[in-house]
Amino acid sequence: MTTSTLTITPLIVPASLESDDAGDFLAYGELNRLVCDEATGIPDLAPNAAQMLPAWQDQTDTLHTGFVARINDRIAGMITIDYAREADAQAAEIDVLVARRFAGMGVENALLSRAEEEARAHGRSLIQAWSLHRPIETDHMIVPRTGWGRIPATALSDALEADGFVCEQVERNSELDLRADPSVIEGALDEALAVAGPDYRIVQWMAPTPEEYRDGYAGILARLSTDAPSGDMQFVAEEWDAQRVERRDARLTSAGQAFAVTAVQHVPTGDLVAYNELLIGADRTATTHQFGTLVSSAHRGHRLGMIVKCANLLRWRELMPDSPTVSTFNAEENRPMLSINEALGFRAVSYAGAWQKRLS
Repeated sequence: MTTSTLTITPLIVPASLESDDAGDFLAYGELNRLVCDEATGIPDLAPNAAQMLPAWQDQTDTLHTGFVARINDRIAGMITIDYAREADAQAAEIDVLVARRFAGMGVENALLSRAEEEARAHGRSLIQAWSLHRPIETDHMIVPRTGWGRIPATALSDALEADGFVCEQVERNSELDLRADPSVIEGALDEALAVAGPDYRIVQWMAPTPEEYRDGYAGILARLSTDAPSGDMQFVAEEWDAQRVERRDARLTSAGQAFAVTAVQHVPTGDLVAYNELLIGADRTATTHQFGTLVSSAHRGHRLGMIVKCANLLRWRELMPDSPTVSTFNAEENRPMLSINEALGFRAVSYAGAWQKRLS
């Protein structure tokens, strides 16, 4: 009789991916893509090890920790735990990665138990997790506490529910065909600019952010953590300044990545009041990922969301003509942004569940 032994050890962060101790981190990148592929059929939702390493090496703004689960010396799963550095942060954000062939063998439970121990040790009162789902209907559909959207149950969602997590929100992952006729986007941009009027102008750059925009960009990036719809998910108000923008730019332009920002500037004040971000890895034929999109609450109602989205997409088609699609996530209750996406031709390809557990 063979007895299976489950062990959990810390994830080593190597100095480089060529280092002798880089094996587990390389496996982390591979497992991340495998789990995305198994959950949604879209492996490109996950960054690779080269794209993730810079954030793990510079932990000034977020503390990243991870653990590797092995069964008889074979990697069966991993969990990463992120802690915002703000003084009043209460949440530990986790990512549970277990390949399908190891599902239901106790790996998820062991990793979740370790995450709770670690979160308590770091003084956190909440754990937050995300699950990925195909756009299908099954006998067991989960409706979040927001009441918007629904997702089919998976092995991970079952493990989260059994561990006391509550599904707070559903996000829609949408894709746009970048090779389609751009006339719809061009027309939408023209109409939105006419509505916005002369008090607003478009500014665009490729990272790193020009010095003249760093402070303004920092100001609107800080709003994303509190202004974006999040249901009852508790997020700390992030603290941003020009130096944090520089650090983020350095991470997002590492490993051959390209990062483009389109913003709207309020002419009378000079403030940046809306923005949209697009990123692609070193492989310029791969999927483009939209990062943040936000309109400052004081400037909503002027079609600024449509402006930044359209202007960035049109410029991106020229910069990255070989990227076939752009992928984005939006909360199901964020009807204004989803309406923009739908009008431009985005279609739903997968979903994510946002989960939260309060520690007693």
